[in-house]
Amino acid sequence: MVKLVLMHKADSIYEDEPDVVYDFPRAYLIAVREGVGDWIVYYEPVKAGPRGYFAVAKIDRVIPKPGAEGRFLAMIEPGSFLPFDREVPRLRLGRPMEAALREPDGTPKKGGALQLAVRRLPERDFAAIVNRGLPQDLKQIEATRYDPQRPEMDDPAATIERPVLERLARRPYRDIAFRRKVREAYGYRCAMSGLMLRNGGDRPEVQAAHIRPVEHRGSDSVRNGLALSGTLHWMFDRGLISVADDCETILVSHNKVPGEVVRRLLSPDTKLIRPRDARNAPHPDNLRWHRENVFGRAVSDGPTPGR
Repeated sequence: MVKLVLMHKADSIYEDEPDVVYDFPRAYLIAVREGVGDWIVYYEPVKAGPRGYFAVAKIDRVIPKPGAEGRFLAMIEPGSFLPFDREVPRLRLGRPMEAALREPDGTPKKGGALQLAVRRLPERDFAAIVNRGLPQDLKQIEATRYDPQRPEMDDPAATIERPVLERLARRPYRDIAFRRKVREAYGYRCAMSGLMLRNGGDRPEVQAAHIRPVEHRGSDSVRNGLALSGTLHWMFDRGLISVADDCETILVSHNKVPGEVVRRLLSPDTKLIRPRDARNAPHPDNLRWHRENVFGRAVSDGPTPGR
């Protein structure tokens, strides 16, 4: 096994869904097969945007792409994808993060390796990139975000240095990372009510809901998340509300939710508020899963658009 960097461009001819599948040509088959069972880092090339390194995931298996001769799919291990809390720049102090992209004097190489969509990544480089994108002290960063003078956290274990791979596998750590990215994507505003509620300490009250739960093979991608108020999060998880196949109209179980509650809790037009970056919009497949497996079970007389 070997760790890899996988290049991803949102408008590419390759049909990637970073938390589900990576589409690639035969030229990279040997390298990707070497990465099966190990971690990869996603990278956005300069011409595609400013993000640099932006997420991690694990490759579960590689299969031929149906109906596409010479193309293959690297299937991502369910539950492994995690976006970086902060994108990692390609260069640090003028030096590439990857040793393979540096000249002996530390300056960036030109051409060649820079153009490779799949690159082998030494363990040391992997750890350096992940530690910058997903800091060890993320829990403390979140706890003191709105109160810099807050005393040390009560949990002594929070200060224990954990190896990168252990950290990536820990559910509590992943939940913090997911919550931070989803709430940020929606500007700390509830996607269904449009409200931006803050408590006395100016701390946002909006929560991050998984559309397809992790225990049902849902990912920690922002595209599998919605920023919701506590009440709407509770209703969403219990199938009392969902989102229609237009990925916009809020559905309500009217036989279970009184009209007065709908009028108080939802935006007047009962339309979902979109995240600021269209790339973070809920994925239609995740919304469909919720309608069919959560909302569908809660409604006996069929889904009805909210009004």
